[in-house]
Order: sequence, then C-alpha cells, then structure tokens
Amino acid sequence: MTAIRRTAAAAALLLALPLSVVAAAPALATPTTPVPATSPATSPATATVPAGVHVDLPRPTGPHAVGREILQLVDQNRPDPWVPSAGPRRLMVSMYYPAKAGTGGPAPYMTPEAARLLLDGKLPGNTIPTEAVTGTGTWAESDARPEHGRFPLVVLSPGFTMPRTSLTSLAEDLTSRGYVVALIDHTYENTGTTFPDGQTLPCVLCGKLKSRADWAALEQSRAKDVSFVIDRLTAHPHPAWRYARMIDRDRIGMAGHSAGGAATVPALLTDDRIRAGVDLDGTMDATVPASGIDGKPFLMIGHPAPGGGEDSSWTESWPNLDGWKRWLTMAGSEHGTFTDFPLFFEKLGLPEPPGTTIAAERGVQLTREYVAAFFDLQLKGIDQPILDGPTPENPEMSFHP
Repeated sequence: MTAIRRTAAAAALLLALPLSVVAAAPALATPTTPVPATSPATSPATATVPAGVHVDLPRPTGPHAVGREILQLVDQNRPDPWVPSAGPRRLMVSMYYPAKAGTGGPAPYMTPEAARLLLDGKLPGNTIPTEAVTGTGTWAESDARPEHGRFPLVVLSPGFTMPRTSLTSLAEDLTSRGYVVALIDHTYENTGTTFPDGQTLPCVLCGKLKSRADWAALEQSRAKDVSFVIDRLTAHPHPAWRYARMIDRDRIGMAGHSAGGAATVPALLTDDRIRAGVDLDGTMDATVPASGIDGKPFLMIGHPAPGGGEDSSWTESWPNLDGWKRWLTMAGSEHGTFTDFPLFFEKLGLPEPPGTTIAAERGVQLTREYVAAFFDLQLKGIDQPILDGPTPENPEMSFHP
C-alpha cells in the first residue's frame, strides 16, 4: 500500500483520484485539465455509453433485507469549519438498517445534481449522462419497515472528494449481515452533497489541502462529524432517527476509505464510544501516537505499492497500535478498489488505473468480507479464522508481519 497523494502521477483516470490530488501534486494538471492516459484506451471524457446502460451493485451476502432512510443533521454548537458564513455544520447521512423485505420502495443511488457534479468534476469534458449513475441498481429499500432487535452501529466515512454513495456496496452488505450503518457525506469535502431543500453544495476544499497539517485537520474535523452523528443517533430521549432504538450503544465501530479511513484514528482517540476501527487505504496524516489508541482493535487494508514500498504513515503507526491489529494488502488492487467506482469502470467501458488486475466485483467481495469479519469479531464476538492469516480461498490477501 502506498500513499495515494504521493503516487497520483501514475494514475490514468481522474475518476480514480480525489480532486485534491490533481490540484496538489506538482506533476499533474489542474482539476480542469485531463491527465494524459497511460494506456491507449478510450478517454473517459469522451467515452460513449449506450443509452440505458447502468451499474447494478453486487447482491448483499447476509440474511437481512436492507432498509434506508436519509437524515439531515445540524450541529448547532459547531460552525461549519470550511465555510463559517454558512452557519452551523450540516451533514447528510444515509441510515441503513435490517428491514422487512418488500416493505419499502426503490432507493436511488444518488441525486441527479450530485451525479452530474461527480461526473463533471472527475471527468473534465465529460459526456457520460447522469442517468448512467443515477440509474445504478441498489439493494436497499427506502423507508422499509425495520426488523425487531438491536444491532451494532458502524459509521462509514468516504474518501476525500468522494460522495458517500461510493461506499454503498459496503454499507448494504454490512446491513444485510446485521448492522445499522450510518454513511456520512462530509459537506464541502466531496463533489456534491444534496440537501432536502434541493440545494447541492459543491466541494469547497478541493485543491486547497497543501500540507500534511492540512490533511490532519481534515481528518480531525471528520472525527468531530462522526462523534456528532453518534451523539444525535444515541441521544436520549429524543434521537434524530426514528429507528434509533435499533442501535446497540455499547457496540459501535467506524470504517472509512482514504481520508475517511485515516479519520478513524482521531475518532478512536477522542470518542470512547467507538470500540474498533478500519482504515481502507487511507494515509494517516494524524498518525497513531506512541501512547496508542487505548487498546482498541484496528484493521488496515491497502493496495500494493509499486516496487514493494509502504506508506510511511502506516509503518510509523503500526508499532504504536496497542490492541488487536491486522495490516492486509490486496494484490491487484488500487486506491479505488475499496469503493463502488471500479464497478463503473467495467460497466461503462472506462479504462482502469494502471496496475489494476483484480476484477471489480472481486475487489468489492474481498472488501466486504474482511471488513464484516473484523466487526463480527470485535463487535459481536464471533470468531473469524480469515483474520488469522492467509487462506487458499483468498490468495489476493497478504498479511503484514
């Protein structure tokens, strides 16, 4: 695994990169100029997508049907850290929960405006219609009736510039396995966040994070977002979510991709309620301190670095992790493998980033399997042999000693 911000020049597609990478890396063009592809494949900006073509997310693997509700949460005690003139910090959160099958309606992947900003922001000169994204087939049902019972809560944080929907496959699968999932859009930090009033707020921070201190501040701000969401979901007697009774407050974990994964470190350090964390390919600008993270379990899964190098923030943090820990590398993966994005590469005929050899659905499958195994072990106490070491069934996964 290697720091995506330090190897971005090797990427062929802007869709695979945070916009901040393109702006910050001196070897790259600005976000409004396409990076030349390193393969002869069709440019993503001019790719022709037949009418009606869309992506279907892989079926969740657990026994539970999946319900989804969308929440707007407003932190009246915290001004927005990036746009103070906007007033209190506002967040959009997708709540996924075990549900009774067939009791809800279709759950759209994302709004048309958010999809347009995603495509236009990641693919300068984009000609791919928004319907290719908004038509994505999901497995969740909007406003479905909840199952009875109490379930662990997992909070998910996406990568910088990436919408929360980029982790939909993971959210749906965790829910199907018996978790409540809160999937957060960190406002002004992704291509576009749509609010109930119809306004879609753009990425204000894109291209503005220049130093490690800037990135650490972002990760610490995300930790505050996560704690606020947990506050509102577990508030007594008036939680922000009507099905909050489903949440087991004593079993809460966090996982994230890229900057969202890196944000698990400050979240674990500052919020005693979060018992375990997962970093999916995120450089830790706020590294694990020498004092550790209070013995909390931590899982790191990354992509292989060219030449066999390692992310320095991971090597620095690894010995300081003072609880159960695993560091896994997925062969053939790249930074976006741990999201839904590769599914779009394959279905829409977009060239994949150099070095990618793992099939999109296989990457989704492995990400789901190991993240779920981690939380099953740490939040449910269910033994998970696949976390003990390499297995013949998953030869792509190697374990750091």
